[in-house]
Amino acid sequence: MEKQGLNELAAAVHENAVAHGWWEQERELPEILMLCVSELAEALEEYRSGRPVLYFPCNAGGVCCEEDGSAHCGSRPYNPEKPDAPCSAQSKKPEGVAVELADCVIRILDYCGHAGIDIEEAIRIKHEYNKTRPYRHGGKKC
Repeated sequence: MEKQGLNELAAAVHENAVAHGWWEQERELPEILMLCVSELAEALEEYRSGRPVLYFPCNAGGVCCEEDGSAHCGSRPYNPEKPDAPCSAQSKKPEGVAVELADCVIRILDYCGHAGIDIEEAIRIKHEYNKTRPYRHGGKKC
């Protein structure tokens, strides 16, 4: 699979959003920005809940984790005789901080694809500028 640049990914993300009906009516930038904020709030809630960074909910209750190569439902294995067997109730929908951050990036790329923003160039320009800034510029604590 060939790697895509961010601009190509933005075009593909936007095409998918259009195909799924999210652009039947014009969407304004303030709406998109608040949707990004909501994704970041969801990431915070995942973090505050102490859930794994990336996981798949279990439709039978619990969490199916695959960080170590195995799958399980919370503390209850699906099949006690084969505790490493994948859970047959594992949801296909990923969850966790990483997924919520991805959702935010996807919303940003969707808007960039819609508005024709060259996000690769914008990131390059801003990164080059940031390299010239002093250590902890602005003196703020957070």
